[in-house]
Amino acid sequence: MASAAAWEGPTAAELKTAGAEVIPGGVRVKGWVIQSHKGPILNAASLQRFEDELQTTHLPEMVFGESFLSLQHTQTGIKFHFNALDALKAWKKEALPPVEVPAAAKWKFRSKPSDQVILDYDYTFTTPYCGSDAVVVNSGTPQTSLDGCGTLCWEDTNDRIDIVALSAKEPILFYDEVILYEDELADNGISFLTVRVRVMPTGWFLLLRFWLRVDGVLMRLRDTRLHCLFGNGDGAKPVVLRECCWREATFATLSAKGYPSDSAAYADPNLIAHKLPIVTQKTQKLKNLT
Repeated sequence: MASAAAWEGPTAAELKTAGAEVIPGGVRVKGWVIQSHKGPILNAASLQRFEDELQTTHLPEMVFGESFLSLQHTQTGIKFHFNALDALKAWKKEALPPVEVPAAAKWKFRSKPSDQVILDYDYTFTTPYCGSDAVVVNSGTPQTSLDGCGTLCWEDTNDRIDIVALSAKEPILFYDEVILYEDELADNGISFLTVRVRVMPTGWFLLLRFWLRVDGVLMRLRDTRLHCLFGNGDGAKPVVLRECCWREATFATLSAKGYPSDSAAYADPNLIAHKLPIVTQKTQKLKNLT
């Protein structure tokens, strides 16, 4: 996906040809309103609100609780929303066992030195979150039930996101990357959740990525890709594909295959992704609204 630094914004001609218009924080095109917002790291009061809602005292070092990415289809009310609170709710619900690290008990807790530390939660903040979705009715209130589901309905499909087609040179009408949360594991690695979107005249493509590297121990990558091809006209029903892929490997496993054992070799998840074995993978299509 193109980098933010490489994107200079669309020209007036590109916007006109695509039938798009710039709006605050985003773009409106083919019946979609796509917007992003980058807020500051949570202050003490907001952090307390998050802890109360999540019923935990453990949160990543940097939580960008006001940041979000939103994509809404005006005619159908379909809305995709990506934010830190929902992602951390999914982390809390999944409750993976903590990664075993001998030194972890010394550095990963809000505890007094005199307290006995018990490693009893997933301090990596790994989340199965693949976005928040809903149907927004005319009043602006999200519809809570759709075909018996609390969210939009997805069905398994053999269709695949056409990565080759996505690599075709097209004007970029809007691009942004939003960090939702990040933790440096007290200089023992990195854990972060980001979401990026690219909007072209033919459709939009989104990548939600959770990346974890516990130095010398484990790497974990959870990617969710969403792709929407625009139909003819603003009123066309959206066709949205969602691919979720979980990859993971220990440093020991990679080293045994001849890959470097030095953590510095794995600073960029894009360079290591294909080397990590797939744990689970599935592709789904958004079920049409009737």
